[in-house]
Amino acid sequence: MQQSQRSCGQNSYGQRGFTLLEIMVVIVILGVLASLVVPNLMGNKEKADRQKAVSDIVSLESALDMYKLDNNRYPSTEQGLKALVTKPTVQPEPRNYPADGYIRRLPQDPWGSEYQLLNPGQHGKLDIFSLGPDGMPGTEDDIGNWNLDKK
Repeated sequence: MQQSQRSCGQNSYGQRGFTLLEIMVVIVILGVLASLVVPNLMGNKEKADRQKAVSDIVSLESALDMYKLDNNRYPSTEQGLKALVTKPTVQPEPRNYPADGYIRRLPQDPWGSEYQLLNPGQHGKLDIFSLGPDGMPGTEDDIGNWNLDKK
């Protein structure tokens, strides 16, 4: 009778437990699962960051269009996107600026930098863009209103 108890996972003291081999098998299985899941999650984070940047740029572009409708021009590069939050004091000053501005605050891109405005733009009438994950201007990872379909 003692032999049948030991084969069921009980030791000589009557306590049940897992063997070292069973624990090692579980650890290996968890490691394999983690190696399959983690890379997929990392890819989703990058994709989500890019999508947030695209969404922010589209929103900023809409606010800039409202600015132009009210003032017959876009803010200058010097005035920047801050012109959407507070009335610019640098020329050309807007004539019909709403008391609350066009947006409450400027969003930061997913990598913690400010969005940029170039007027006139290098890719169109004006360029609104994020410097991307590397934070450097003019690199392939920049996300701008000229390449939203590609990202």
